[in-house]
Amino acid sequence: MEYQRAQEIVASPKEYEVSYNGVSVWIDKLLNERTATVHLRHSLEERSEVDISELKEEYLLQ
Repeated sequence: MEYQRAQEIVASPKEYEVSYNGVSVWIDKLLNERTATVHLRHSLEERSEVDISELKEEYLLQ
């Protein structure tokens, strides 16, 4: 994923399906133009710093 698209997803009121290594995640915040903090969609406890380029937008959740 590109940084600009990650910004759009974070700022959007809509919910997007985003994955990291095939696992559904929620983008918490963008730390810089290369790194974001994410957590598993169904678990708020585990947060990880990941490379934004490794995030994949799947689709818009209805």
